[in-house]
Amino acid sequence: MKKSVVIAAVVGVVGLALLGRYFLVTEEGSAVATDCTKLVKEGFLRVASERQHRFLGKVEEQTANCRGGARAVEFRDTPWVDWSNYWGTGDLSSKADKVSVTGLPEKLRNEMGLQGALMDLEYQRIELIHFNLFDNSTYEDYVKGRDGVAGPVLKTWPEMRLPADHRDFAAVGGAGEQVCNGKLIRGRTLSGICNDIKNPAMGSSGQVFARNTQFEETFPDLEETELTKNRHGGRLALLKPDPQLISRRLFTRMQAEPAKCNAGFGLADGSAQASCEYRKAPFFNVLAAFWIQFMTHDWFSHLDEGRNSPELIDVGCDSQSARSMGCRPDEVMEKSLVADTEPPGSFEHNGKSYRKRARKTTRNGVTAWWDLSQIYGYDDVSARRVRRDPKDAAKLEMNQVDGLNGDGDLFGYLPGFKTCSAGASPEECQNAPVNPEWRGQESAAFPDNWSIGLSFYHNLFSREHNVFVDEFHRQAARTPTADSGLRNPDAPNRVIAYQDVTKEELYQVARLVVSAEVAKIHTIEWTTQLLYDEPLYTGMNANWHGVFADQKALKSILGKIAVQRLGTSDKEKKASDYYSVFAGGAGIVGLGSNIRGWTIENPDHVNAGMNHFGSPFNFPEDFVSVYRLHPLVPDLIEMRNWDDDPNAITAKTPVVETFRHKATAAMHSAGLANWALSMGRQRLGLLSLQNHPMFLQNLKIERLPERLDVAALDIIRDRERGIPRFNEFRRQIGLKQLTSFDDFVNGKLSEDDPERSRQQGLAAAMREIYGQHRCDDTKVISRAQLSDGSTGQPITDCLGFPNGSNVDNVEDIDLLVGWLGETTRPHGYAISETQFHVFIINASRRLFSDRFFTSSYRPEFYSTFGLAWVNDNGPNGKVMEKGQSNGHEEEVSLMKRVLLRTMPELSAELEPVINVFDPWARDRGEYYSVDWTPREGAESDAAFAQ
Repeated sequence: MKKSVVIAAVVGVVGLALLGRYFLVTEEGSAVATDCTKLVKEGFLRVASERQHRFLGKVEEQTANCRGGARAVEFRDTPWVDWSNYWGTGDLSSKADKVSVTGLPEKLRNEMGLQGALMDLEYQRIELIHFNLFDNSTYEDYVKGRDGVAGPVLKTWPEMRLPADHRDFAAVGGAGEQVCNGKLIRGRTLSGICNDIKNPAMGSSGQVFARNTQFEETFPDLEETELTKNRHGGRLALLKPDPQLISRRLFTRMQAEPAKCNAGFGLADGSAQASCEYRKAPFFNVLAAFWIQFMTHDWFSHLDEGRNSPELIDVGCDSQSARSMGCRPDEVMEKSLVADTEPPGSFEHNGKSYRKRARKTTRNGVTAWWDLSQIYGYDDVSARRVRRDPKDAAKLEMNQVDGLNGDGDLFGYLPGFKTCSAGASPEECQNAPVNPEWRGQESAAFPDNWSIGLSFYHNLFSREHNVFVDEFHRQAARTPTADSGLRNPDAPNRVIAYQDVTKEELYQVARLVVSAEVAKIHTIEWTTQLLYDEPLYTGMNANWHGVFADQKALKSILGKIAVQRLGTSDKEKKASDYYSVFAGGAGIVGLGSNIRGWTIENPDHVNAGMNHFGSPFNFPEDFVSVYRLHPLVPDLIEMRNWDDDPNAITAKTPVVETFRHKATAAMHSAGLANWALSMGRQRLGLLSLQNHPMFLQNLKIERLPERLDVAALDIIRDRERGIPRFNEFRRQIGLKQLTSFDDFVNGKLSEDDPERSRQQGLAAAMREIYGQHRCDDTKVISRAQLSDGSTGQPITDCLGFPNGSNVDNVEDIDLLVGWLGETTRPHGYAISETQFHVFIINASRRLFSDRFFTSSYRPEFYSTFGLAWVNDNGPNGKVMEKGQSNGHEEEVSLMKRVLLRTMPELSAELEPVINVFDPWARDRGEYYSVDWTPREGAESDAAFAQ
């Protein structure tokens, strides 16, 4: 994270003198200054060596006082992290010059607050890397080590070899040492093999999902351990508590005029008089909602060609309460696919027993890399659905649509799937197989769960692919004999001139470039709007660019230290803790790419920049669970026209009427630019309870006999896959537990605030659904943490209450219910604290573990032209925005430039937009404002009257 090392050094070396200059004599000011002095003298927090002694995001009183004054101290006793109450971590009101604390100058107090927040976040990332890597294939080696090397510094694993029946088995070395080479390392492979050239199978399609929680704590409903028995007391099962009761009581959007919403289906002909109420986020738009669906299709899938197991299971509705609220007792869904069901086995190490894997495992059907596999394919079958331009094989096929006449429409739209007659050959039907429900959609490698949002992003980045190819062709025409920067590992010393780049080479370069663009957009644009405050803006930019982005010499030094010293160390602390910090200084992207004498001939150079921290990279089940973000989606999309008055809402299109083949029809009817405008202006839904789209509780799926409650299914999928329940999940990832349903009520709200009353009602509803029990203080329920206080005793069934107390069954809350119920969040957070903690580790690891973002982020793979395109957000160098935003000078963002390149008709609308995922007509204010106020020219927008 940005500056955590820098602030430690600055405060540690000169802090006493610096702070001493500003000590004033006011009582409160003296207390703040004194606490800062103590903090400097006592040094910085040590990373825990045992999980029971983790940081938990909670600081001592003197630290809180130093970083945030009285407000930070006041909320230390809550379960939530402390850094969100430090100076400068919220909007303008959080800055020290707006609070009545003296003793230190305003600028220094704000800096102490911000840097303190970044230090806390870095500690949390380090501890997550220490304690939360559980790979289902290699965990025994992680714990015990191998051949004298400690587990957390292992870099290769036999389980990550290609099997003998793999078609590239011989190419990577067969039964001997396996090292990828030649064409297998030039770009992103179809199935994701050979990203790590010494672990060919890592991250490829079909690998088993990992975990971020201890294997023993998974599948709590089975109660296979003493802890899970004590924790849940026989109260859990797949359908217990009833998933449809949870959905109807805790997830349903309340409607003042139900007829105008029509259960999420709107009114006839998309009438603008329709109304489906939902709780709205003021600083995030519908483009952002569909963006994450587009991303998750790239990262993970539990399905096989869009299907689960053919076996059907019930979806609840067993209680009278649920039936009275409209659930359907005959509702069924396909059971999840499972990879391993045999008992996992165990091993002993240093007197402790460990499980080798989770009780059951599942497989990732797509590559785990950020490689746009949803567009380009992830296996042989999906690749047959990818359509190349018959006139230029370096491009994707895009066709004109009659009736659309914007400048961007000239770039075209994806073709539809071709249908196949019985007995047709693969050559005659290159896009087969196509499930019946996919017919009529645009052709895509990953066509399942197709929506207007997916249609939008597939078309957008297919256009961007072709724009890049066209610009590359122009560069080749200007400088045909110049060195393109590309190299072939089979002929590493041969210069490849621009004119000699083949169509296939250019196609693969374009894939690398567009994939990197998407990763960059997600890291420093989507995420910084999702987590809309200064600490995360700084931290996410540091992940990509590094702390010292503008100090190339220092950035280079830190990168070399991270890769060539810490990355090769056999000391766990250096290879993980120090590596994480120094990588934050240098930036993860490009790590290992500037080794002196770097050559594509040297496997150690090609592979140098990655760090897996002793555990092969794949996404964990936990990451999938916290990305169940359905409340983001509105029931109705407010349609606007770019070539008329963009402030006017002309229709309200039900999202459910833009699924599967209807998405293609809707896209071709309105055009990409109108959908961009409509989704860019509209606010998405808050991730909160009672805010799921109504249409998702009543979704018709053709192959099922009854409509489906997708919200209830989300609960079932987590239970099927053994996700720990909410409270133990928090303990597992280094956050404090809750002890009552009342802990979900935001303590910062006044007693007469209507929102506080709403939250209290939700706590009461949880109590009715999950219940209470008389506690037994002799039953230990967790070993992940110790109880509060100085006794250091284990956490028991009474959660700190007296033995025999009637306590809430807070241990039984489903993870999804729990994190949606978190109302206390850092300023500007669209996601909860629990979700964010899982994000901290996985967002970093998917960069750390990918050589195309580290040591292979070089011209040899991307081309000189392509690398500059990613770094500069497009051709012709960097472009800066006018003025500042939130105190920063900003480049014109990559996503904004992608939209301008592919939809130039939106140039006037986009001109004042800084972040494309912020509602386009909103005034961003002075410093991380989340107010819903119109920018100049949008005062008449009907959305601001709602």
